[in-house]
Amino acid sequence: MISKNKIKYIRSLELKKNRNKEGKFVAEGFKVVDDLLALQPADLIVATQEWLHGKHFAAQTEVIEVTEEELKKVSFLQHPQQVLAVFRQDTGSNQQDCNNSQEEAEEKNFGFSKIDTQELSLALDGVQDPGNLGTIIRIADWFGITHIYCSQDTADVYNPKVVQATMGSIARVKVEYGNLLALVESLPADVPVYGTLLDGDNIYQQQLENRGLIVMGNEGKGISPALAKKVNRRLLIPNFPEGRATADSLNVAIATAITCSEFRRTKSL
Repeated sequence: MISKNKIKYIRSLELKKNRNKEGKFVAEGFKVVDDLLALQPADLIVATQEWLHGKHFAAQTEVIEVTEEELKKVSFLQHPQQVLAVFRQDTGSNQQDCNNSQEEAEEKNFGFSKIDTQELSLALDGVQDPGNLGTIIRIADWFGITHIYCSQDTADVYNPKVVQATMGSIARVKVEYGNLLALVESLPADVPVYGTLLDGDNIYQQQLENRGLIVMGNEGKGISPALAKKVNRRLLIPNFPEGRATADSLNVAIATAITCSEFRRTKSL
């Protein structure tokens, strides 16, 4: 049995302002919850008897057993998947805060932790669709990219739709928010900054390094003009056959998958 107050609390975490205030987020489904539980204890678990059977949890975890009908009252999903859990946000990841001033961002290394220029990382410039962000996190996890740097106008990583779309990859990929342009400007000149642009060079004909930053832009506008000027390795995913009228562009998550795949493919040659 779950109380009305507990239902109200969980439902309140659908809103970003409440997630930030509480420092919590909601994860749903056995895959996502299990992956997160492997790394950190949950504050609260709401689950059916079937999912709870034989499981053991940390002492600080509150566990509430519910029926499937009760789970529907708290779930953000159209078809709930046996379990919902509330976790603490990663306080070390400089979560999105659009109220931060420019000065505050610079004091925090432009909002980001120190970037490892010997690794391949992703940078997201205004990716606003939660489904796209969640899918990109999942893609990064698949291709061994463990760090994503986001502009402040990118969707909130703890949005329930983002968390669900990651399918558990949120547990393994660190996502940070800050001043993306300032971060790129601070990089040493020899660090490759890749970006997919319409005036770029065919990605399948390039020598790609498995280090540096891959910048992916907004769904409708692409990479912002100021940031595009800082891209020193401009790439193009060509359409086929060349010269035939096709769609204007690719979905940003699909473009990310193609780009990451090409980087890893060339590394294995």
